[in-house]
Amino acid sequence: MSMRHVVNVRGGAAVAVAAVLTLMLAGCGGGDGKKSAEPQKSSTPKAGSDASAPAPSTSQTSDPAQVLATVTGEGGISMVINSVNRDAGGFLTVSGQIKNSADKDFTGTAVWRGNELTTGGESVAGATLVDRAGKKRYYVLRDTEGRCLCTTGVSRVKAGATIPFFAQFPAPPATTTEVDFTLPTFATATIKISG
Repeated sequence: MSMRHVVNVRGGAAVAVAAVLTLMLAGCGGGDGKKSAEPQKSSTPKAGSDASAPAPSTSQTSDPAQVLATVTGEGGISMVINSVNRDAGGFLTVSGQIKNSADKDFTGTAVWRGNELTTGGESVAGATLVDRAGKKRYYVLRDTEGRCLCTTGVSRVKAGATIPFFAQFPAPPATTTEVDFTLPTFATATIKISG
């Protein structure tokens, strides 16, 4: 074996040993030996969603203790709006809960999606905001693939169930402090904007 081959073998062995030591050290670090106090998140569907459909997507959370407006819909359904916040970047997010106080499942959610032609799933994309002072209507925002920036996967609301919802809109001008929020089958809610 020539000297050049010996150097290559030793160099390759050194790299391999360094890689193994790095992995061993990475596996040993980062913990204090205590178990996390955070509960594990369940992957089961949320109450109110159809077992065969995905659980409604909710990227925003709402504070159920704060009630800005409560409006009724058909068949024992009510909608509670918990927050209306301006977000950085020119967005307005409306968050709340939809409650079914009836003794039977509510399946009339198809009209909530509005004119949702780009996706097949149920959503609350039919929601609108109206700035009466500015005389302008705002529709739910879409991503680059045409999907709404709102709760999706709502094909029914089970009897007695409550499901969270959110919808993002372009933000009205800063001078607008109040808007009318509408979701098909519900009465219009006049709500104040936070922030």
